[in-house]
Amino acid sequence: MPVTLVVGAQWGDEGKGRIVDFLAAGADIVARYGGGPNAGHTVQVGEKTYKLRIVPSGVLVGAKDCIIGPGTAVSPSQFVQELATLEANGVDVSRVWVSDLAHLILPYHVELDKAAEQARGDAALGTTGNGIGPAYVDRVARRGLRAGDLRDMRKCAQAIGSRCAELERTGLAVNAADIVARLEEDARVVLPHVCDTVALVDDALRAGKRVIAEGAQGSLLDVTFGTYPYVTASVTIASGAGAGLGFGPTTVDAVVGVAKAYATRVGAGPFPTELSDATGERLRERGREYGTVTGRPRRCGWIDAAALRYVAAINGLTHLAITKLDVLDGLSEVSMGVGYENAPQDVSLPFVMAANPKPVLRRFSGWASSTEHARTYGSLPTQARMYLDALAIEVGVPLAYVSVGPERSQIIVRKGAPAAALATGA
Repeated sequence: MPVTLVVGAQWGDEGKGRIVDFLAAGADIVARYGGGPNAGHTVQVGEKTYKLRIVPSGVLVGAKDCIIGPGTAVSPSQFVQELATLEANGVDVSRVWVSDLAHLILPYHVELDKAAEQARGDAALGTTGNGIGPAYVDRVARRGLRAGDLRDMRKCAQAIGSRCAELERTGLAVNAADIVARLEEDARVVLPHVCDTVALVDDALRAGKRVIAEGAQGSLLDVTFGTYPYVTASVTIASGAGAGLGFGPTTVDAVVGVAKAYATRVGAGPFPTELSDATGERLRERGREYGTVTGRPRRCGWIDAAALRYVAAINGLTHLAITKLDVLDGLSEVSMGVGYENAPQDVSLPFVMAANPKPVLRRFSGWASSTEHARTYGSLPTQARMYLDALAIEVGVPLAYVSVGPERSQIIVRKGAPAAALATGA
């Protein structure tokens, strides 16, 4: 079957965008199935670096259709800005489509998001303040607006006026007239991109065309299976792709989990293998670990294979893609979390992590030579291959891709990797 899913296997920021960008050269459709503009994907093409927020990464390699699916939350104003930036850089955006079922993020969602985070005080979750959570709340409460509703601005104006009146009674300062005026302006740009994406995907699948479903955030931020309450508001795991795009599980042939060769996390929440020392700072600086959307410094630590085993289970991972191996170059020793000490028994991983367990670390010799010029797995330093081989065994999922730098050419493709249109050797 022709669907390949690409999901984040950690807390987001794993490099999903560049893996999707790489795979998209052989795809007819690249489709984003969840999340909103809080999930930035960074892709480097030659000397240019693109920071995508909601548009699928496949737009940069000319995938026939790039879809923002029904499961997403879309800010009309941010979408308009992103299209303008891409066009200014010579990228064709005429093939970017927004599902008419996708829910809209409006200015009052942003204000609600910021107010709620501020009210949490020391218990703040670390949200980006882009309004995604409140937009999903309105969707579940059945008072949201969808992209398809932009076809009827009178209906939108009535809904916005009613919602703003409710919010004003709670003390939130919002101006319905201003919001409607801005939405009318944005709608002129957005509407030509709005369509029935369910039919678009279904037609492609029936024709046997290749579809890549692109996740946002990471599996450990999933609203159900992540480290709750320090999670995002959407479904980030592989099963969310069908619900977020409108296809069944029988169409999926591969689920690629993307993880860094180490681990990072933005915002609050448990992180058993975190390094609060010079090594953690080295990973941050060498890996340029600052948020794509917020610019916030990311917390850094060793890779957690025990968590990855959980992620493999909840996603049904068929392959692993490891990014930023080059960031570990030059370390005399690297470590991998393989379990936890003093962890509660017979509870799910989120509860284990919430108990702040001490990680059990497996240590490996580092490698002095650079991995940046390796183009085959065999040309990697012996110690690097030992580390990666051990990781694949610990997780129980075969390693398909290894990234050793930000450029497309710096992705090593192993034998058996799915949708390897640009394979460079095993």
